[in-house]
Amino acid sequence: MSQWFAAGGLPSIADPNFFHTVLLLASHNTEDGAFGYILNRPLDKRVADLLDDKDLGRLGEVPVFLGGPVGTNKLSFAAFNWNSKKRELRMQTHLSTEQAMKELDKGRSVRGFVGYSGWSEGQLENELEQNSWITCAPLSKIVTAQPSTDLWTTVLDDLGPYYKLLARMPADPSLN
Repeated sequence: MSQWFAAGGLPSIADPNFFHTVLLLASHNTEDGAFGYILNRPLDKRVADLLDDKDLGRLGEVPVFLGGPVGTNKLSFAAFNWNSKKRELRMQTHLSTEQAMKELDKGRSVRGFVGYSGWSEGQLENELEQNSWITCAPLSKIVTAQPSTDLWTTVLDDLGPYYKLLARMPADPSLN
């Protein structure tokens, strides 16, 4: 099962690539590091805008996101399936065009990503120790929400009053 992390607005993370991002962590282990996608950086493009293939069908209408700062010269696909009975998210990554089309046919939510987010061995653990990330279990809204830059605020609002306040802090608190 995947976890997702909301980042940004926190003094301990200075990387602008992750300011106010909602990131779905797809893979993580201490030996190999971690891999995931940013979910709230839509590129205002559809798959058909990036691929010349005329036989894309519904896949051509799938929104494309900036998945992270690594490998931004490649388009990849991920499929999401929310199990409401178990309240868990299933995710498949590194899908080919054909696999992504099949997942759409099964009723899954599919997104295209240019780039991904990655951490080397121990890097994410160090960032977690420094409280650089706010973590929580995945919610159904990350699958059902329309491509939006407001997802970060929406997610933090659900975590309680402290996080709701944090979501509304200015980018530079000294200007408050």
